[in-house]
Amino acid sequence: MKIYGDTKSGNCYKVQLVCNLLNIDHQWIDVDILAGDTKSDDFLSKNPNGKIPLLELDNGETLSESNAIINYLASGSDLYPDGGLAQARVLQWQFFEQYSHEPFIAVARFINKYLGLPTDKADEYAAKQTGGHKALRVMEQQLAQTPFLTGENATTADISLYAYTHVADEGGFELEDYPAVRAWLDRIAALPSFKPMA
Repeated sequence: MKIYGDTKSGNCYKVQLVCNLLNIDHQWIDVDILAGDTKSDDFLSKNPNGKIPLLELDNGETLSESNAIINYLASGSDLYPDGGLAQARVLQWQFFEQYSHEPFIAVARFINKYLGLPTDKADEYAAKQTGGHKALRVMEQQLAQTPFLTGENATTADISLYAYTHVADEGGFELEDYPAVRAWLDRIAALPSFKPMA
């Protein structure tokens, strides 16, 4: 299988991390968004939405959206539990990640790390801080009760939220006030075959 992605992207890192944790053999294909790689006719024929990460299976079928990809890759493993309610709890946190976490923490990180916090983005950057801290408080509340987001074991829900939480400081989010989140980050990093972001 082939995975198209950017090693600095949190969404792409999710896929890399799951592949490492589960020892999934794959070919990584670097994609340069700023150079327009995702707008080429060849890439758009694989993903009309023009975004990474993208998984291409041996038979040519493709799958996009990071959380869909990692759930597919982890299916049948401990990272994606059996049972309707157990899987729904994973999805619950992944929807939270996409709608309540990433739009604030990942976007603030992009403005700061990739754009260099230009003055015309200063207000947008500042506005992201409130929503990002709200998301971190929700995670803190859960992680004060359970070692991982859905209970006793790591799942793809944790991988989804680890990707941008562990670099939240790059978006201006200091984690001193979130001890349970910090301890959770350490537990993820201690998983067998863990691979840090490039």
